[in-house]
Amino acid sequence: MGINRREFLRIAGIASLWGLGGQAAFEILKPGAIEAQARAPLSQGKKWSMVIDTRKFKTPEDFQRCIDACNKTHNVPKVANVRQEIKWIWTEKYENAFPDDQNQFLPESMAHKSFLVLCNHCTDPPCVRVCPTQATFKRPDGIVMMDYHRCIGCRFCMAGCPYGARSFNWRDPRKFLKEPTNPEYPTRSKGVVEKCNFCEERIAKGLYPACAEASNGAMTFGDLDNPNSEVRKLLKENYSIRRKPSLGTQPNVYFLV
Repeated sequence: MGINRREFLRIAGIASLWGLGGQAAFEILKPGAIEAQARAPLSQGKKWSMVIDTRKFKTPEDFQRCIDACNKTHNVPKVANVRQEIKWIWTEKYENAFPDDQNQFLPESMAHKSFLVLCNHCTDPPCVRVCPTQATFKRPDGIVMMDYHRCIGCRFCMAGCPYGARSFNWRDPRKFLKEPTNPEYPTRSKGVVEKCNFCEERIAKGLYPACAEASNGAMTFGDLDNPNSEVRKLLKENYSIRRKPSLGTQPNVYFLV
């Protein structure tokens, strides 16, 4: 995005008024950052969706910034044992993220690229159907939620999810949290399943999901049912793919490639 000297001084002045200093002004001027700052607050949506522009993720730091934002917001513990790790948003190689789209002529740049993945908040979520206690349920706006108090740790939802988007707390997750934690979001206990919630607690305040906010415009969140929403515009103007479409779960996370 181009920016002239007058605009630069205006933004730097705003940053100073906020007490953010010159470094903050420089961060605001990163590609995509201004667009992210200028987003209108979220209003009520009928079908929330995420569009991830994979072309804008170029370095490991681009991915980690989004992952860190999510983990910090939701007190996601960092468990060193990969078989017990807790994942709300993470990276996958192409063959794992999109096994339905394999072909022998796939560009090498794509075959070795990492992709940011999370719960797809499916239109027809199998995890909800198999949960015996309704601890996992789908809201009217499409967000698939977890009620940690109802979860009995049976892990049927993990078996039902074809995307590996759920994690089980084999050990007390509070022991693996880095201080300080976010006091506005609850920590979990041993024996429950957890996953991405599309930052429903932030949406309720008119805010965007933490990962989208940290992505510098690479992740866009909005209402699929609104023909004028940013997500609908992106999907109309770009080619997109979804994870494992052949399963019929209708994922609501789209990837621009």
